This record gives sequence, structure tokens and C-alpha cells, in this order.
Amino acid sequence: MENGGDSGGVPDNANEHCAGTQSETAGKAEACAGCPNQQICATAPKGPDPDLLAIIERMNTVKHKILVLSGKGGVGKSTFSAQLSFALAEMDYQVGLLDIDICGPSIPKMLGLEGQGIHQSNLGWQPVYVESNLGVMSIGFMLPNQDDAVIWRGPRKNGLIKQFLKDVDWGDIDYLVVDAPPGTKFLIDVRKEINFCKKVGVPVLGVVENMSGLRQTISTLKFVKPSESGDTDATEWALNYIKDSAPELLSVVACSEVFDSSKGGAEKMCHEMRVPFLGKVPMDPQLCKAAEEGRSCFTDEKCIASAPALKEIIKKLIKKE
Repeated sequence: MENGGDSGGVPDNANEHCAGTQSETAGKAEACAGCPNQQICATAPKGPDPDLLAIIERMNTVKHKILVLSGKGGVGKSTFSAQLSFALAEMDYQVGLLDIDICGPSIPKMLGLEGQGIHQSNLGWQPVYVESNLGVMSIGFMLPNQDDAVIWRGPRKNGLIKQFLKDVDWGDIDYLVVDAPPGTKFLIDVRKEINFCKKVGVPVLGVVENMSGLRQTISTLKFVKPSESGDTDATEWALNYIKDSAPELLSVVACSEVFDSSKGGAEKMCHEMRVPFLGKVPMDPQLCKAAEEGRSCFTDEKCIASAPALKEIIKKLIKKE
């Protein structure tokens, strides 16, 4: 959205002579005919948001807010949000984790809170607690079936997000981690999100290159013998051969590039856009397992590929905060 002065915000794709989204004639004027935003502008409430003061009051009890964004779905954004929250809580901070990924809420599962429900008190909605210093709020707690799809868009989706911000009683906490809905592409959308944050004055703490290659110990790999008739499992034979011939290899970590990094990837993009590059987190089957089981990877000795990388990134985040 661009600033349209006294006439209110003017969308980037608006018709010429747009009156602005906050104008009394928004969506109704002749200039609105054929505009893709016409129906939204005509039905949207005008003037200052009456809930804004209530949201500001709630957020005043939160020292630091960290919004986790991604360029597309399925890249580990929720896993990162969950493990970031675990790490901050293990550092004895008071932490809240807000899941506003309305259409695909996975945070309850990743925090081991499936089947939990929301309780209301005279102070507002109460978060569901993993530990005494780690509270969680998600639409996933409102679904009768965890596999139910939530297909909410527009005002209804925005209204629920607003209600989370306005009505959840976090108390006095150090960090609120917000797991946001995903984008639709990779670096292109990441660039757009960075530009959006700069435009609206939201500081960019940095970029994480998640799922950056595959790292796995040799002892946990599976081996196959390919043939024209199909693959034959050779894991037992291969591991026994390595154990007998070169046992030192069993503790070696195998690394593989999954995505093309020849053009510099996220690190180069950060340099070009002058935003911090926080680091890379490799794909780690043990991290996936910890997330599926609702556990912290930092207390799992098997997460030797992902946990150290995440720790270094979180240290940088805390310094910036």
C-alpha cells in the first residue's frame, strides 16, 4: 500500500484517480469501476481501526517481537519458529509463540500440544503452555479435528489475527515469536517481503537460508544398489563393510547440495539488499523427527547437523534485539 495523503491508502494496482481506501466513496465512485479492489474497498470499514489502541496496550507487555516470514510454504518456517521459541525459553526468557498461519497451523504439533484447547479468563484468552515460560496460541487449538482444513481469506482471516493480537493475555514476556503465513515463491518473494518491511518501517533482523543442503551422518544413511529391475536395499551390507574397512567414516557427516547455489543464494541477496545474513540451517532428518514429535532439537544429541547452526543464528538474533 502507498500513502495516499488525506484520501487514505492507495493500492499499487488501483485505477487512475483512486479516491483512497479510507475515502467515503471508496469502491463506489466512478473511478472505481473495474478496479480489482472495488468490492473490498466498498465493504471495508473506514477511518481509524477501533481495535488499534487495545492491540497497542496488549503489545506493550512484550519487550521484543520477532516476525518469522518465508518466501513460500514448506520451507521450514514453522519449524524454525518452534525451535527459536524452545531455544529462547531454555535461555530462561519469558516467551510467547503466536501462530497466525491460519490456513496451515502446524505449531501445536511442533510444540507437542495437539489436542489442547484455549481457555478464557477475565484477562482474555490464555495461551497454552509448554513450560511455565513458553506459551503458545494458534487457531489449531480451536479445531475439533487436527486434520481439518481452514480456508479463510480476507476480512475473516484478518479478523482472527487481530483478535489474537488484541485478546490473548501474554502477560509480561521478553519475546513474542510470530509464525506468519508463507509467501508463494523463493528469492523473488523474499526480496518483496524485505522491501515491504523497509517500506512500513519494520526492522529486518536478518535472513536465514533454511534447508540449505543435506547433512547426515554416514551411520544414518540408507544405501541401495540400483539396477534395471529396481533398487535393492544395501544398507546393512554397506554399513558392515564400512565398519570393517573404515570404521572412522561412521562418525563423518555426509553433505549434499540440494538446491543450486552457484548464483550465491540468500547470502548474495542479503549483500545486494543490505540486510544481515544470519546463516544457513541444513536439512536434517533428526530435526524433522524432533519437530514431528514436538520436541526441542537442542536437547537431542542426534541433531548434530541442525542444532549448532540454529544456536549460532539465535545468538546473532539476540544480539540484534
